[in-house]
Amino acid sequence: MPELPEVEVTRRRIAKLLVGRKIARVITTKPSYFFLTSPKRLQQELSGRTVAKLDRHGKYLLARLDSGATLLLHLGMTGQLFGEGASSLRLLRAPDRRSKGTQRPRGFSPDEHTHLQLEFADGKARVFFRDVRKFGKVLLVADGASDARLDKLGIDALKAGGQHLFEAARARKIPIKSLLLDQAVVAGIGNIYADEALFLAGVAPRRRARSVSLEECQALIAAAQKVMKRSIRTGGSSISDYVNPDGSDGGYQNERRVYAREGEPCPTCGTAIRRVVIAARSSHFCPLCQR
Repeated sequence: MPELPEVEVTRRRIAKLLVGRKIARVITTKPSYFFLTSPKRLQQELSGRTVAKLDRHGKYLLARLDSGATLLLHLGMTGQLFGEGASSLRLLRAPDRRSKGTQRPRGFSPDEHTHLQLEFADGKARVFFRDVRKFGKVLLVADGASDARLDKLGIDALKAGGQHLFEAARARKIPIKSLLLDQAVVAGIGNIYADEALFLAGVAPRRRARSVSLEECQALIAAAQKVMKRSIRTGGSSISDYVNPDGSDGGYQNERRVYAREGEPCPTCGTAIRRVVIAARSSHFCPLCQR
């Protein structure tokens, strides 16, 4: 699932294809749970509107329209937001991706998984939102209105501090890994960067949150911000479906220290990386370096 770094990379790169452009036409697939706002309403209310600004909070993209409304976009698990002309094997069906004879496509042609297409008045590159599993979301929030999905989010992970995490942790019995993934506490951290932050801070993922000291919470937030900023610089993590808006892969997947490296040697001490399941989520850690 795309986490804060992948969404921030998407924001920075897709903004060039959205901000300042007038939407001329909206093409959608049929109504489904992908659309929190009906396709018909999107077509009616987005046409003729200009994207004035593109913000992000946690894992949500927020396109501010000249009407005052906000178009909320969430990539879900397999969502891909990219511009016309993007080329990547990750934009192919999974069976085609795995085929030995498959070559990199020259350009993307909208398919049945391309649930939202935006055409612009300038006639230049379109923007596509594709999602094979349809766990992504599109919602139009009216001017002056709010939405529970945004209202319940905690502070953005890049703006959080150790004291904030400590206050949230001090009365909680849940594992510290689960607390890091709680979007109502800190918005944007997912499985990859929680594992990486816990490793850098030397904190075991199964420790009860209330046992983690203020100093450790400060180290955890600093570590999370360090790995996320590094991931943003490298274009995010392209592990499964994630692709940058121009069709290129991210590079942070090549720098992971523990995530998805079960059985491999710890980069610090050489001990085999272990994997455990915490609240139905895989967690990877070094049993010697993390306490």
